[in-house]
Amino acid sequence: MNARYHVLYRGPLSSCNYGCTYCPFAKRDETYAQLEGDRESLSRFLGWIERQTSRRFGVLFTPWGEALVRTWYQEALERLSWMPHVDKAAIQTNLSCRLNWLDRCQADRIALWSTFHPTETTLAKFCRRVEQVAAKGVRISVGCVGLKENVTLIEELRATLPAEIYVWVNAYKRQIDYYDAMDIARLQAVDPHFHLNNVRHASLGQGCHAGETSFTVDGNGDLRRCHFVDRVIGNIADPTWEEALQVRACPNQSCGCHIGYVHMKRLDLYPLYGDGLLERIPAVSPGELRTIPLPARKASCRD
Repeated sequence: MNARYHVLYRGPLSSCNYGCTYCPFAKRDETYAQLEGDRESLSRFLGWIERQTSRRFGVLFTPWGEALVRTWYQEALERLSWMPHVDKAAIQTNLSCRLNWLDRCQADRIALWSTFHPTETTLAKFCRRVEQVAAKGVRISVGCVGLKENVTLIEELRATLPAEIYVWVNAYKRQIDYYDAMDIARLQAVDPHFHLNNVRHASLGQGCHAGETSFTVDGNGDLRRCHFVDRVIGNIADPTWEEALQVRACPNQSCGCHIGYVHMKRLDLYPLYGDGLLERIPAVSPGELRTIPLPARKASCRD
């Protein structure tokens, strides 16, 4: 089994139980038929992964909205954790779901990328849930959107959690020059890699692992190189799907979201994240990371 792929799955699910003002999916509901469609799409994807026994996979669910309040996503992660050819299954979540389903998983093959939403839950409640996950032996990263009004809470989040739990900050890039020097210093003190997220990386014509060893799959089974390049390059229902994966240069002017730029070859971030690439957990200490030139691109991005 030589081929190893990072697969980002995003089905049609687009609802959330939280009401964050900056999110278009806040407090959005779906019909029974829509939810059943999402369940069926996920089932097809899992069946495809299950059959690909001659390849190795890491799978990251990047849903619009919150998926872990749906039992079929809990069951999907459990199922993936027991597939011998799946090294890791991870998901982005607000951590509002029940956690007992984790007990049915292979803990060392599951990871959670969890986001703290200060308007929707308390710091104390969120941190208790993070520590409950960690106590089950499940790897977890924790973070928050770096809105200015949240900086003090983000610092408290870092101070409350054990040092071994990585706390990341997603820079708010919808407004140009949003941060002053003091804001940046405070957020950099929380997240040693904040500077990587606080710019848009020039990417036009640059090499990227996306579309080569990393790719996205949607609810129809369509393959794209990443979430930020819309052109379909294949479909998992096609027995020759692997032929769609090849070396490609990025067609976008810039890339500012972690799940995109982490795959840029110029930035060489794979050694930094190592086995924690899917769940956004650095494998090396901040002092071991070499200095990376970061030419800024002033543009908006939904992180």
